Amino acid sequence: MAWVYLIVAGLLEVAWAVGLKYTEGFTRLVPSVLTVGAIVASMWLLSLAARTIPIGTAYATWVGIGAFGAAVLGVVLFREPFSAARGLFLALLLVAIVGLRATS
Repeated sequence: MAWVYLIVAGLLEVAWAVGLKYTEGFTRLVPSVLTVGAIVASMWLLSLAARTIPIGTAYATWVGIGAFGAAVLGVVLFREPFSAARGLFLALLLVAIVGLRATS
């Protein structure tokens, strides 16, 4: 169950990272409330996962999911530039996340 918590925590990290863009510096109420809620829920689920999963693995996986998801959604939602090199490094990040899971 700890890995489920961690994956959901990582997905919520993606949500709040992308949500920051929509808050416009926390000047918009609804996106701000949703973003803060996602931050709190993400941290709480990370703390639950870290009860079982070593903190180094849990934190690195959490950050990796967040970074990967935010980068992909940045390209899709905000038309951020995408290149072959960026795709390669995102793939390497995904390999690292899977590798941490496989070796835990």
